Order: sequence, then C-alpha cells, then structure tokens
Amino acid sequence: MGSETKVFSLAEVSAHNSSKDCWLVIGGKAYDVTKFLEDHPGGDEVLLSATGKDATDDFEDVGHSTTARAMMDEMYVGDVDSATIPAKTKYTPPKQPQYDQDKTPEFIIRMLQFLVPLLILGLAFGARFYTKSAQ
Repeated sequence: MGSETKVFSLAEVSAHNSSKDCWLVIGGKAYDVTKFLEDHPGGDEVLLSATGKDATDDFEDVGHSTTARAMMDEMYVGDVDSATIPAKTKYTPPKQPQYDQDKTPEFIIRMLQFLVPLLILGLAFGARFYTKSAQ
C-alpha cells in the first residue's frame, strides 16, 4: 500500500494552535511542531504566533539553516489545500495629492530661517574685518 498524503484545510490546521498541539503552514504543507516548541531557538512564542495563517514568509524571512529545513521532514503531517489559504495582498500606500512647496508661505519662512542667520554672521565678520583694518 502506498502512503497517501493527507490534505487539510487552513481551518483544520488553524485549530491546532496551543502549546499542547501546534501546527504550522509553511510552503503549502502542514507541520506538527508541538514537540519542537521547547527546543526552538527563538522560543515557543514565535511558533505559536505563526499558527492559524500561512507562516511561509515568517519562516523564510528568518533564514533558517539546512538543518532546520531537514528537521521539517520529521514534522510533516500533510498538505494544505491552497484554495483555503487567503491570497496575499501587496500593500500599496494611499495616493498623496501633489504638493508644490515653492508656492507655500512655509517655504519662504524656512528659507528666511536659513538665510537670516547667514546674513547676520556675514555682517559680523564684515564688521570685525572693517574695525580690525581701521586700527
């Protein structure tokens, strides 16, 4: 008899979300990481916070070693139906209205805040140079 791969929905995998029964979805596959919770270098909170969702990005962002990836084979329990995993949405920031800072009074104030001290400094050096040369 061949071993058939079990297929779970994300809801079924999400039900396993406690420290006594913890499953993760990584790369469309379900892993029972309950026995590994105490040994995980990042702590059990990291694994528990990744339950109930597709944790692929969380897993890949950390940059796990080949040893960690090999350990996953021992924890594999089945595949996850991709139709039950919500599609990832890319964040797009809201459109900002065009802002022409050259026409605002704030621009003039900022320019004056920069130029007035330079003018005062220049006058002070000029007065110092003029009074020193007059002596």
